[in-house]
Amino acid sequence: MSRAFVFPGQGAQTIGMGQALAEAYPAARAVFDEVDAALGEKLSALIWEGDIETLTLTRNAQPALMATSLAAMRALETEGVGLDTAASFVAGHSLGEYSALCAAGAISVSDTARLLRTRGQAMQSAVPVGEGAMAAILGLDLEAVRAVASEAAQGDVCQAANDNDPTQVVVSGARAAVERAAEIAKAKGAKRAIMLPVSAPFHCALMQPAADVMAEALAGVEIKAPAVPVIANVRAEAVSDPDTIRALLVEQVTGAVRWRESVQYMSAQGVTEAWEIGAGKALSGMIRKIDREIACKAVGTPEDVKAVVEAMV
Repeated sequence: MSRAFVFPGQGAQTIGMGQALAEAYPAARAVFDEVDAALGEKLSALIWEGDIETLTLTRNAQPALMATSLAAMRALETEGVGLDTAASFVAGHSLGEYSALCAAGAISVSDTARLLRTRGQAMQSAVPVGEGAMAAILGLDLEAVRAVASEAAQGDVCQAANDNDPTQVVVSGARAAVERAAEIAKAKGAKRAIMLPVSAPFHCALMQPAADVMAEALAGVEIKAPAVPVIANVRAEAVSDPDTIRALLVEQVTGAVRWRESVQYMSAQGVTEAWEIGAGKALSGMIRKIDREIACKAVGTPEDVKAVVEAMV
């Protein structure tokens, strides 16, 4: 059996995520301690005891979700399941790509936490609050949504940002253009067009200031070859070369998340099982819509860890 470990992106965060893992596994607890130390604050207290509005702020959600994913990874390792032997590929949705790289040993936990704090702050500050927006278009495929975005732009930025699955493509850009896109999409047969509760227009050209910040931040961080190849968001294919990984992480800030194609790539490489490592089950839902032949398992609690380990025996 060929297996991929996949790591969730923003939107999966919940208060209390990872706490049971930290209580059950000292190695999982150590991840949260390391992230707290790297950031110079008790992010773990916010994750476990804070309010969801503060946790959802991009600067907090990104390192918090990574910490939860890595805690689940350390729990698996404690139970004798190593990524290098259990997985053929890793992949992550947007910030989840950083979690994937960290899990595969390409970037240290401390460096990943600091990079994601920087990334979150840079993405938040790239566009003044209220000037950008994102909308999920349901029921139109990628090419149809690209045509909608092009028609809606009218001189503004409006791009297909996340190709999540065959039924959902997210557009991102200037608020007025995204609002136009939502209306045009409905007129062209979309089942729904939902404005998303996000604080910035991610994965479009308006994020270029954030990409510039990340280019500088990534230049100062050691990146090693991952233990298994990572399927990069912007290429939807596996990469292992550290310099390529560095360049693609910069490109990812303004580039589209090609998740549907990434899952199709996994399938073409023989992947038959995907473990969603960390918070939530959003990626599992997307994967099922892309390829029902890939069996999905969530690994976010001690019970999940025990279940997948026992199933391997």
